[in-house]
Amino acid sequence: MRRRRFVIGASLSLTAPPAWAQDKPVRFSVTGAMEQGSLALGSAPPGSQVALDGRPLHVLPDGRFAFGFAPDQTAAALVTVRYPDGAGDSRSFTPTVRQYEIQRVNGLPQNTVTPPPEVKARIAREAEEIFLARVRDTGGSDFLSGFDWPAPGIESGVFGSQRIDNGVPVSPHYGVDMAAPVGTPIHAPADGTVSLSADHYLNGGFTLLDHGQGVSTSYLHQSKRLVKAGDAVRRGQLIGHIGQTGRATGPHLHWAMNWFQVKLDPSRSTRKPKPDPL
Repeated sequence: MRRRRFVIGASLSLTAPPAWAQDKPVRFSVTGAMEQGSLALGSAPPGSQVALDGRPLHVLPDGRFAFGFAPDQTAAALVTVRYPDGAGDSRSFTPTVRQYEIQRVNGLPQNTVTPPPEVKARIAREAEEIFLARVRDTGGSDFLSGFDWPAPGIESGVFGSQRIDNGVPVSPHYGVDMAAPVGTPIHAPADGTVSLSADHYLNGGFTLLDHGQGVSTSYLHQSKRLVKAGDAVRRGQLIGHIGQTGRATGPHLHWAMNWFQVKLDPSRSTRKPKPDPL
């Protein structure tokens, strides 16, 4: 991690730091797992402006903000803060590199591994719906209190693993899988608003919760969805049931987290231990 101190103009551009400023303490902080695929939480003096690699971030009135490290990110992320008094600081954060597993999954419905041409338009439309839902920046703060595990079960899939489905290499597995019987309750891990709830070809019963500032969580393969778009949900609220819908070999919940389009490991942001398997 490197730091620079400087006086910032209105555009958050850098200028040469005066010699007397070199030893002054940095007035903002960033915490979290600080590794690939993790959510970082920042805190600056109220009224500060913050940018990530030159991109302005939404900042809560109390100065807190968030951003994510991509699963394959090796470059440092530069956080620039302009304080209300016109001074500012810059610090770079390099995520710790993770080693991801290779996981072979057999027994999937072949039409979900190599979908027939007639459903490709549907798959593309559903992917666009998810993309648009994750673009939203509502500026909320529900993500700040951390996340509970949404359901019990055996952890059958981990974040970042290279997947080989029915012998075919596919995209890495960007979520955590919890295998449990059909009908096992799924509870909201934090407060949020339902951005999307639908039955998808690959994802099965799908729900996406918005937790503010681009932080969202998703729930795939549900047998039953109990919330709809626009609903406000509370931590611990029943939102659905585990199922085996979409591309799945058995009943399980695929739990995913994003910062906008950056895929994150939800297990790195949980505030409670994983519940015991059923």
